[in-house]
Amino acid sequence: MVFAYQKHERFAFSDQRRVLVRHVLPVAFTALLLSAPAFAQTVDGPGAKQLSDDLSRYVGKQAIDKGVIKVSAEGDAYKISVDLKALVSALPDQKLVKFDLAPYAFLVKPRSDGSWDVSTDFSQGGSFEFNGPEGKQSTQFSIKDGKGSGVYDPKLAAFTSATSSLGAMTMTSQDAKQNIELSTGAGTATVTGTKAANGGVDFTMSQKISSFVEAIKFNDAENGLNFPVTIKSPELSVEASGKGLQSKPLLDLLAFAVANEDENTLKANQAQLKSLLLAALPVWQRIDGTYGFKDFAVESPVGTFGATQLSTAFGMDGVAQSGTVNYGIKATGLTVPQQLLPSWTVSLLPTDIDLNFGGANIDLDTMARKSIEAFDLNKKPPLSAEFGDQLTADFMAKTPKVVIGHSTVKNKDMEIALEGEMTFPGSNPEKPDANLTVDVGGFDKIVTNLQEAAKSEPEVGQYVPVALMVKGFAKTLPDGKLEWVVNVKSDGSVTVNGVMLKPADPAVDDSVDDNDGADDDSGNGGGDANSGAGAKLTP
Repeated sequence: MVFAYQKHERFAFSDQRRVLVRHVLPVAFTALLLSAPAFAQTVDGPGAKQLSDDLSRYVGKQAIDKGVIKVSAEGDAYKISVDLKALVSALPDQKLVKFDLAPYAFLVKPRSDGSWDVSTDFSQGGSFEFNGPEGKQSTQFSIKDGKGSGVYDPKLAAFTSATSSLGAMTMTSQDAKQNIELSTGAGTATVTGTKAANGGVDFTMSQKISSFVEAIKFNDAENGLNFPVTIKSPELSVEASGKGLQSKPLLDLLAFAVANEDENTLKANQAQLKSLLLAALPVWQRIDGTYGFKDFAVESPVGTFGATQLSTAFGMDGVAQSGTVNYGIKATGLTVPQQLLPSWTVSLLPTDIDLNFGGANIDLDTMARKSIEAFDLNKKPPLSAEFGDQLTADFMAKTPKVVIGHSTVKNKDMEIALEGEMTFPGSNPEKPDANLTVDVGGFDKIVTNLQEAAKSEPEVGQYVPVALMVKGFAKTLPDGKLEWVVNVKSDGSVTVNGVMLKPADPAVDDSVDDNDGADDDSGNGGGDANSGAGAKLTP
């Protein structure tokens, strides 16, 4: 699948290109669906027919009959051709789509160990047009020197190894409101897969693309938007890894979907569907990935925004009883056009950020299993609203958390670090418990910069007493940094470094009726911000 990924990943930068991704995905799936065993070393016509029948289990017999997928014997290998023009020709309304793309071809050769050698040349150009509700969208692309090869194991339903490369790629996309021109230089990608200890597949993926350039021209007269933006990076990289991906059960689900396209058949076989869904859990144990740019720059009419390194990270457990999800954004060497900002803010701008956040105590396993057990396709809706409400209540009863991992924002004069979490108690999820720890180095420098700025810009002076008041609540750490530990309880109380800023909300007696005709339960526990019982900010 790596060589198909190499192509379509470039198209995922805009809505228009996602359309193309949906057309290219069958190419990747074709290699993935080589799940039939390498039944014989002799490659011949009957073997091609057998392989074609095996593939039809996953793509549908019509795809074979209409020539979308063709299998033939070519020397010592089978040639699998995927003709997306034939797929488009089968659509009921030919006025919606125009498609010009030569068939993709894979050579697959059975190996003595039951796996397959797979190779492809995906060098080509193509175009398509789509007439949608917002007008015509058109895309043209060209891929030079695109090659891929790998070893596919049908027992794992995954590649054990694969590599791909391309020499260059260009793409243009246009609709009524924007025009996009994208180009890249050479790129490479590798994939490895091994059998996981507890079933499924462990995999790694690495990809690099050079000379990434994307020029976007917005022209939306309706919203007054008319300006160009160009995104550049000499190197784009993607790294991903996974544990326990349930590729075989997911493939079985795909085969079930193809075999049960008819609604009545699907309803009659929903017991089998439930069994297959349960077999696919937890879908994966863990998946992590990063997406990074070197010397990232965004050129615009107001100036250039940039970073020497910019990356995003994502990680997620599978369907687990106590799962976690993590996100990260990291940037170094940040720059922004200074003419956009008041001069006094320049010294406060961060040059490096490292933000980490996510969730914990996420019980998707119970939700999934209860939903699979309860749904009934013979009912409308298959799951009742009451069931959904109870499922949500059960989920919140596990006290899920929003987590701020250790994060930093800094420049040459200061560094701000923070971490904390927010817990949603099942008894009252609308009033979470939260804690946040903030450490600041260089706080005095911040105050000094504000005082200097106030000499030439008097309006800045209003921030100085606020900064000094905030400092009064701080605790000085051994290294000289200032720290604030903020605790917010579900009862409404707020403390900073153990000092009570706001007491708990008074209890509300719902039985009291003052005969004013109004609902005496305000829903905020008596903590009205205008009641005069707010925090007393006295250090």
